[in-house]
Amino acid sequence: MKSLFRIGSAVILFTAMVSGQGCKKSGEPMATTPGFQVGLSIDPNLGQYLVDKDGRSLYIFSNDPDGRDNCTGQCELYWPVFNVTNLTASMVGPGLDFADFASVTSAAGQPQLTYKGWPLHYFAPDGTNAEAPGELQGDGKNNVWFVAKPDYSIMLVNAQLVGIDGINYKSDYTRGDGTTSYFTDAYGRTLYSFSHDSANNNKFTVPDTITVNNFNGFWPIYETNKVVVPSVLDKSQFGSIRVFGHNQLTYKQWPLYFFHLDTNPASNKGIAFPQAPAPPASPCIWPVITQNQPAAPHS
Repeated sequence: MKSLFRIGSAVILFTAMVSGQGCKKSGEPMATTPGFQVGLSIDPNLGQYLVDKDGRSLYIFSNDPDGRDNCTGQCELYWPVFNVTNLTASMVGPGLDFADFASVTSAAGQPQLTYKGWPLHYFAPDGTNAEAPGELQGDGKNNVWFVAKPDYSIMLVNAQLVGIDGINYKSDYTRGDGTTSYFTDAYGRTLYSFSHDSANNNKFTVPDTITVNNFNGFWPIYETNKVVVPSVLDKSQFGSIRVFGHNQLTYKQWPLYFFHLDTNPASNKGIAFPQAPAPPASPCIWPVITQNQPAAPHS
């Protein structure tokens, strides 16, 4: 499949997107049901994932949690946009919800289909031809490109931290610009830990204020029975605890929470609530969850 995208000048972005480790190869996949413009295929290692009508793999980009396509310049050559004009429910295969699809305008000004808010892409390893049906070489590329799946419970995103105070923060919670890689749910909603919790011990939630996966309370717990994560994460680091009759997801034994004022994907206002972080004197009380954070203490 020939890429129709112009060659840009963003050589640095190109290098970041196509270099590095993490290239995955598929086993023998189960083809998607024919007759649908977008459907599901199955890989023995990765499980179900989204494909086009020909069985070509579709991908999402960690830099796109806000629903905008941030693949620009030469990145566009290696990650062409996927689109279906006037998508209808009859064009969506079994196991997929038509309501999860929408359309945006790509960085190059082209229509692009989104899934659960994430713009969809192909992978073209040589910058010209998309992968053959059943290939999954793009999954895990540079820890920012992942095959689109219908059942992720965790996603990795790269975004600027901006507190409820409107101030930009770096990964160490000092003031400044720079993206941080952290966890969200499948829809890009930021996940936090409570700094006063201990290993598998939620010290914040009380019975008369428990809220689950919604934004009626200040810090709803993240309740899910699934652990489906990007391929670069260690699934064994996730678990769950019981909190007043609900299953709260944990990572490295840290209970996971939402913040009720994060009403938009990629919002991470909770890092500066109830006070602005100013380490080391005033550490972040509600830090975002990151892949390499220390395990929760036993206390």
